[in-house]
Amino acid sequence: MGILNVTPDSFFAGGRYPDAQLAVERAFEMERQGADILDVGGESTRPGADPISADEEMDRVLPVLEGVRGKLRIPISLDTQKAEVAEAGLRTGAEIVNDVSGLRADSEMAEIAKRTGAALVLVHMRGVPKTMHRGPFARDVMQDVAKGLRASIARARQARIPEAKILLDPGIGFGKKYEQSFEVLRELRALARLGYPLLVGVSQKSFIGWALGGRGEIWPPEKRAWGTAAAVTTAILNGAHIVRVHDVQEMSQVARVADAVLSATGSATGH
Repeated sequence: MGILNVTPDSFFAGGRYPDAQLAVERAFEMERQGADILDVGGESTRPGADPISADEEMDRVLPVLEGVRGKLRIPISLDTQKAEVAEAGLRTGAEIVNDVSGLRADSEMAEIAKRTGAALVLVHMRGVPKTMHRGPFARDVMQDVAKGLRASIARARQARIPEAKILLDPGIGFGKKYEQSFEVLRELRALARLGYPLLVGVSQKSFIGWALGGRGEIWPPEKRAWGTAAAVTTAILNGAHIVRVHDVQEMSQVARVADAVLSATGSATGH
């Protein structure tokens, strides 16, 4: 899943495409580089981010969706917490709603997904982006993630969204201490017991910078590519079905090699 942020304030400068035409060009580039899904977002959900209105969010994402409509061969996911934005985006070519609130932010979101037949990514986030890194943090992060995702699943199922349309994202970095993000990454297989495909987003996140900086200084996002590659590999080997990344060309190679490890039969096939 390639990340296309049509925002001026996302945490990773290399992933910002606030100009619609540049964003459209980047969408086609990511498809050429090996993206299987495009994830378009018009509101930053970085820690400390201020919310924006639905109108402003639509002004950002709809021109991009219009620009790729009928031309992009891969499915489009819309990263939004707002039902109004989701409904407009689904009318404009999106097929998946990526809700970082796990259906908590907008009571109409589940109904929109059900009525349109959209797939739905349910993300675990403790709190809201503006305050999620201020704590308090969960004492048992895996228990907290599983509990939160079960609640999101219950909301989706209550709205009669088919099970085949539901994906889960443990929300690495969303309201979790750095150590807890690594714990979630290590224990991903425990979340597979919930019975849904897992989507994992680790790309350039601050928990990687924290580890690279000797658990003190935080390296900037632009210097976290190799750490991201390690985290993406770990996610795939531990059961992630989809990885959400900024650097599609590089991470598609990482994914192919990790997949080759998982599918290796043990027979000698060459060097």
